[in-house]
Amino acid sequence: MASRRLGKDHGLSGEPRHALLAVPIALIATVTVVDILAPPSIHLGPFLVAAPALTASFAGPWATGFVGALAVLAQTVVAMMRTSLIDLNHIFQLIALILMSALVTFFAHLRGRHERELSRLRSVAMAAQEVVLKPIPHRIGPLRIASVYLAAETEAQIGGDLYAAARTAKGTRIVIGDVRGKGLEAVGDAALLLGAFRAAAHRQADLSALVAFLEGTVSSDLDDPAAPEGEAEDRGEAFITAAVLDVPDHEPVLHMINCGHPPPLLLRGGQVGLLEVRHPAPPLGLTEFVESQLFPETFAFEPGDIVLLYTDGVIEARDRNGTFYPLAERVVGKSGKGPDALLAHLCADLLHHAGGYLDDDAAMVAIERHGEQRQEKLAPPAAESPAAPRSRVRS
Repeated sequence: MASRRLGKDHGLSGEPRHALLAVPIALIATVTVVDILAPPSIHLGPFLVAAPALTASFAGPWATGFVGALAVLAQTVVAMMRTSLIDLNHIFQLIALILMSALVTFFAHLRGRHERELSRLRSVAMAAQEVVLKPIPHRIGPLRIASVYLAAETEAQIGGDLYAAARTAKGTRIVIGDVRGKGLEAVGDAALLLGAFRAAAHRQADLSALVAFLEGTVSSDLDDPAAPEGEAEDRGEAFITAAVLDVPDHEPVLHMINCGHPPPLLLRGGQVGLLEVRHPAPPLGLTEFVESQLFPETFAFEPGDIVLLYTDGVIEARDRNGTFYPLAERVVGKSGKGPDALLAHLCADLLHHAGGYLDDDAAMVAIERHGEQRQEKLAPPAAESPAAPRSRVRS
């Protein structure tokens, strides 16, 4: 997400700004001519203050100061043409115009400085995003992958949602997660988990061992004894929901451990299935409170299938009537053009549903396996054996 470059005046730049400057200049010219031709009892000088005030709304201090000086010059010409510069009425009009022009020029300067600070913050946020939330390659082995991050905060580039992919000797591992909370602590927890995943994903041969390593990393950070007492109590309430997938290159399956995360969707042949595990694990950072086993479960993942991973910011987005975003309904029949087109559709549809503003960060990752697409229907859970790859269709 590229930040918009600001011009020298830190407002609109280039031709649009110059075109808008014609409006206050035309206003000054019109008021000056009409005021000179008006009867002696009519004074239009006070209208000149609108010119610098209007300029300050879209231009920087230099343009605002120029228009203000032009308005003062115009008022001086009016005074000389109608009476004289020592006329008391024109003196007060000139003083008021000079003060107002100086005031709005100062405000334009403050706004320009604020915009420069925002520009620097955007640059820092973009750099942080490049380091923490690296973009997933579009092609990894037999997979085509698309990913997107939608930040709830206007100036934010990354928050507590996370995703990453890592290549192994036999396949690809993918993680998506959501840190409880917001702000810099959530960003730090996301960076911690992503760093641990990238470091261990290709070294841990077993998916259970990888998730156990991630759990140990998160728990050790949340239980840091060196943290201040109040901060330690707050950190004790933190956790990370995550889904960790292992997709073999040469088997039409995927293995997954779900740690309290929303279940992925499987798109196949125009239908939508819900990949629900039988034995979900607790969120990372909560294993000391909930006894569980990190047991990977297997699902069919055929060539042409698309698996959609997402965070709860997607399904908890509400419209103005308070209705949650119906993700499963909105992806039906949308998988035919690939993962990039799917996410482009979902982003536009999600923002439209939420009125253009999200209350929580949202992340999505769409994964498609290469090969000839199979149009078989998704089998209901009742027809499966416990050991077989499985998918459940949302009704």
